[in-house]
Amino acid sequence: MKLQRHGTLACLALTATLALSACGSDNNEPASSASASGSAAADCATGTLNAQGSSAQKNAMDEWIKAYQQKCSGAKINYEPSGSGAGIQAFIAGTADFAGSDSALKEEEQPQADAKCVGGAAINLPMVIGPVAIAYNVSGVDNLQLKPATLAKIFAGKVTKWDDPAIKADNPDAKLPSTTINAVHRSDSSGTTDNFTDFLTKTAAADWTFGKAKEWKAPGGTGAAKSDGVASAIKGQDGTIGYVEWSYAENGGLKTAKVGNGAGEFAELTAESAGKTIAGAEVVGQGDDLKMKIDYNTKEAGAYPIVLVTYEIVCSKGLAADKLPLVKGFLGHAASTAGQADLTELGYAPLPETVRAKVEAAVKNLA
Repeated sequence: MKLQRHGTLACLALTATLALSACGSDNNEPASSASASGSAAADCATGTLNAQGSSAQKNAMDEWIKAYQQKCSGAKINYEPSGSGAGIQAFIAGTADFAGSDSALKEEEQPQADAKCVGGAAINLPMVIGPVAIAYNVSGVDNLQLKPATLAKIFAGKVTKWDDPAIKADNPDAKLPSTTINAVHRSDSSGTTDNFTDFLTKTAAADWTFGKAKEWKAPGGTGAAKSDGVASAIKGQDGTIGYVEWSYAENGGLKTAKVGNGAGEFAELTAESAGKTIAGAEVVGQGDDLKMKIDYNTKEAGAYPIVLVTYEIVCSKGLAADKLPLVKGFLGHAASTAGQADLTELGYAPLPETVRAKVEAAVKNLA
């Protein structure tokens, strides 16, 4: 069932931009059924790559590394899920060949990153699309639903008990305990935090006054390092709520809340609901820089609004001669239809085909 659900997400993401007519119910066809570009043998290269960053994409990166190294015996790719902020700093410092980040380079980061790219610039290549789950652990409470304003109040520390009137208003039929709320946030610099606070800023500005940032700014709550740390903290204590990339919520067996969207509905996090928001994402970068914009206020009926894009940040030009073939080979595999199809079993969504083709072309242009 899990594979079927994520297969539906893959189908939705693709049909949104290509109007494909042949999405099966499972979408678990072997790689040989992919398009010619995606099913071709990987471009193998030898050597070692060291990359780090987003922990939200760790499960995707692990799958790609395993597949690529099996096909290409002379390749070694190391990926450290150190968090998006740490990944970008490692790229700027020259200790990461590419960085994974759940948000594109900031205006102030771009010149520093560009300085590492002789004759070129640092570009943002979207590789992983993943919904951000609002996961919770509250005894006796199932089917929790929360409006963005209520979420903002919880994570800002304004709502501190589970039977608060604001939560009751969103859940009129639920029996809510008086348990103290333990709101868990990322303690490290995190692209997931950047996306979540961006969501709160754009959907509940009156209640969320701490802005959008990779570092958590609101007082109180409990900090936990990386995505798996947040998931573990939620699972370990009754009364806890937190934001975490969907694959970690699923792997941890956590309950996830329905979230209010721009259409005034409480949307459950499912393959279909996430796919509807993915379909509305647009590329706003220029040339081979493929920065994307997601509408958190989407009014699409049934759309689950909190979805993030994880980028690989890499030099368009200026890669070391001994690294270039391996960077192109590995990222080319990740961007291929076969590489993207591997994500459907892991709680992610493949890139919409029009975006995937642009990413694949950008990787081929690396020099």
